Amino acid sequence: MTQKTILRIAAAVSGISGIVILVGVIYPIVSYNSIYGKNFSQLVSPINENPISQSAVAGASTSNTSSNDLTQASSWFVGGATASDFASSKVQYFTISIPKLKINNAIVAIGGQDLNKSLIQYPGTALPGRPGNTVIFGHSILPIFYNPKNYISIFSLLPTLSKGDEIDIDYDGISYVYKIDTMFEVKPTDIQILDQNYSNSYVTLVTCVPPGDPSNPSRLIVRAVVVPPTN
Repeated sequence: MTQKTILRIAAAVSGISGIVILVGVIYPIVSYNSIYGKNFSQLVSPINENPISQSAVAGASTSNTSSNDLTQASSWFVGGATASDFASSKVQYFTISIPKLKINNAIVAIGGQDLNKSLIQYPGTALPGRPGNTVIFGHSILPIFYNPKNYISIFSLLPTLSKGDEIDIDYDGISYVYKIDTMFEVKPTDIQILDQNYSNSYVTLVTCVPPGDPSNPSRLIVRAVVVPPTN
């Protein structure tokens, strides 16, 4: 085999590899918009769909960090809590499991904002099992890299959840079961999803969508309501 032939083969392999990588990046974003995006975008008014009335977001301000680093939870909503609001001298934890996504006892930090290390509870939102709205942020990347044990990818398959799916939370020695009630998209400027409704115990999961889209144009909201104990 001549050197010229080897170079041609190498060029062909490189070209094919480039196409495969490009398709692997673009296809998940396009498929999200075609399969999930239309359904979620129909629910653009969370206040009307599932009323969360009285705001209790501690430290919320008229502007927040201008950082685009979405591994920092304070960057996710414009006009929400600032980096200092997320700071805590004593970070506490609870765990969350989502059986459908094979997420088992993932750590949720109450305080702190580094989504590389854990899921993050938004400051000032209700504690699990209490009346109000527990808001939990989690990172997402291209679904092909999904790993339920890696916090960088842990919420990548959140769009595949459906109404009625189960979310389990263990907090302070007590286990709570939540059932998904609704899913919708909002823009980073819509901080109404952080508001509180004390008529029941809710949990709201938040991630950037489409997963893997570097522009991160929207936030997917997965809201669930606690299942009353049977005994």
